[in-house]
Amino acid sequence: MKNAQKFSVLIWADRRKTDSQGMVPLYARITYLSKRCEVSLGRKVDPKKWDSETGYLKGNGSEVRDVNTQIMEATNEIRRAFDDLKRTEDFITAEKIKQKYTGEGTIHRMLLEVFDEHNSNLEKLLEKDFVRATLTKYKTVRKKTAEYIQWRYNKPDVYLESIDYSFVTGLEMYLKTEDKIEHNTAMRYIKNLKKIINLAVNNQWMSHNPFNLFKCTYNKVNRVELEWEELNQLADYNFKVKRLAEVRDTFLFCCYTGYAFVDVDKLTPQHVVSGADGVTWIKTTRTKTAIEANVPLIPQAIAIIERYSEHDTRIIENKLLPVKSNQKMNAYLKEIGDLAGIEKVLTTHIARHTFATTVTLENDVPLETVSRMLGHTKLTTTQIYAKMKDKKVNRDMQALKVRLQVNAEIVDEKLEEELV
Repeated sequence: MKNAQKFSVLIWADRRKTDSQGMVPLYARITYLSKRCEVSLGRKVDPKKWDSETGYLKGNGSEVRDVNTQIMEATNEIRRAFDDLKRTEDFITAEKIKQKYTGEGTIHRMLLEVFDEHNSNLEKLLEKDFVRATLTKYKTVRKKTAEYIQWRYNKPDVYLESIDYSFVTGLEMYLKTEDKIEHNTAMRYIKNLKKIINLAVNNQWMSHNPFNLFKCTYNKVNRVELEWEELNQLADYNFKVKRLAEVRDTFLFCCYTGYAFVDVDKLTPQHVVSGADGVTWIKTTRTKTAIEANVPLIPQAIAIIERYSEHDTRIIENKLLPVKSNQKMNAYLKEIGDLAGIEKVLTTHIARHTFATTVTLENDVPLETVSRMLGHTKLTTTQIYAKMKDKKVNRDMQALKVRLQVNAEIVDEKLEEELV
């Protein structure tokens, strides 16, 4: 408060610089801690109309109103510049206030430039803090953002300070209408862009956050999973092509354990351990969250592991299973599903959903236990799988009917005893 009292803004007309038309230029004099500097307002006025006491023009008319409005806006902006510096700077001078107001010495960063810097830093941390899928995701969002900027502004990039709320809503509309992207995917893209904007705001490359009023919303998705009958149908089918049999086994292993493709790809025989109770486990951490995802193996999963005990991938590469690339996996899974007569479109993601629903929750494994095996950091993440299927509802109701029938018989027996 003490320093604030030593800050002032004075608007004055410099009569020493009267031009040939008799007009004089306006300046703002910034004073702070007894030091001063001046900045031109880029406007000339008639000295006869100038009121040095008030710092405004006298009289009426549109020109007088325009000049006085400009003076008021300049004064307010200089004061805002001073307030911003107080929040971020330990040492303030009149010259710094001027530079903040005029933008002198300020580095104006551009959005895609910051995006590229972020992605470059992320790439250096691959296999340490991030997986390649994360980098691929950000590169995709960078590409979509660049296409949007070119489409809307006909420019290769935009300054961070020019990005506002309409930029964000415009991007959402562009992704959905021009790029034909469904809502949830568009929201994921925008959410990743928000992280880049937050990075810029935190580094003070932007004075505002255009996402403050924007909320990412997601539509509920009906997740697909396989039933036990379909799992058995897939497991029993005799694939004559070796690569298809290997992909089928890898997919089923994911169904039986809940591991994502990227995690199964990293499993080695050393991850398979026997517990003190004789139960066979896989003990590892999820690549995505670095959270423990230890899973006791059911017989079907153990059988798949044993099937590849003499496989080249186990002996030469020390890998648990002959896992293909994610792209090949999804391509082969479509072929596998067609051959085995599975009507659902098989993808690597379906396996994890199948473990969470058909293999565990449907068989009354508690949600907390499933969450731990999946390596989720939040129970709410696991809850998206906890949908009730008709056959489980029917099974639970049949059990209820049996209990009610038993209770009714007990009541009848007691009544008979009392009558006797």
